[in-house]
Amino acid sequence: MLLITTVTPDTGPQDRATTDLIHTLQDDAVPQALSGTGATGYVTGTAAATQTFTDTLTAKLPLIIGVVVCAAFLLLLTVFRSPLVALKAAVLNLFSIAAACGVVVAVFQWGWGGTLFGVTEKVPVESYVPMMMFAIVFGLSMDYEVFLLSRIRETWLRSGDNHLAVATGLAATARVITCAALIMTSVFLAFLLSTNVAVKMLALGLGVSVVIDATVVRLLLVPASMYLFGRANWWLPGWLDRLLPHLDPEGPAAAPASSPDLSPDALPDSPSDSAPALAPSRGDRR
Repeated sequence: MLLITTVTPDTGPQDRATTDLIHTLQDDAVPQALSGTGATGYVTGTAAATQTFTDTLTAKLPLIIGVVVCAAFLLLLTVFRSPLVALKAAVLNLFSIAAACGVVVAVFQWGWGGTLFGVTEKVPVESYVPMMMFAIVFGLSMDYEVFLLSRIRETWLRSGDNHLAVATGLAATARVITCAALIMTSVFLAFLLSTNVAVKMLALGLGVSVVIDATVVRLLLVPASMYLFGRANWWLPGWLDRLLPHLDPEGPAAAPASSPDLSPDALPDSPSDSAPALAPSRGDRR
């Protein structure tokens, strides 16, 4: 026998009371009503399915963030041989993502300036938007980070001067990072013209995150913190150095091409010393 009952809440689908009602039905009311009968009960429908999906993402999101951040930390530690640089990069990447999520919440959920983006009323942030923003923005942030740190570390290995390395690396990469950020921001913000609210959320969040990451984080906080930390940026315990594999982001340095010895001692004294004797011409034989 199949029994279907419809429950219609008095509150909206995104209200806290509706969420509490769904959890009460799933965890308490339905199991207690069917206890000892051998029957199985399910809470279905659009609101219940959406809430279940949200609960699953909420439960797994800390694990996803932890795994990604730890993997990035280990990779940066292996490449740049510095726990401080790797930790700073992971923390600052999370800063830019959190700032972008705050902008999305303020515009769509709180209604701050929503009319500028074609949103006439307050709407809840879709549950999958923060996860997608984290995945995309973290990848872009790591790209900019590796590009900047590679130039800084290259100068550090050559000169041993941390302040010179930071200044040189920033000067060499600032224009490239800015141009790349402008391109990505233009692409993301173009999707604000969409009529889909979820697409607008992703477009605004990704565009703002790239701007924050490429300006405030990558061209201000990262160089400033590395300048202040000085030689501590490149400290690595000996036991950890022996444990980690060696990865060179630039590849092995090419050996300088051999050039001929042009010193005065190596030059011939006269043309006859280096040039072969020429056979006499026909006129000379006559």
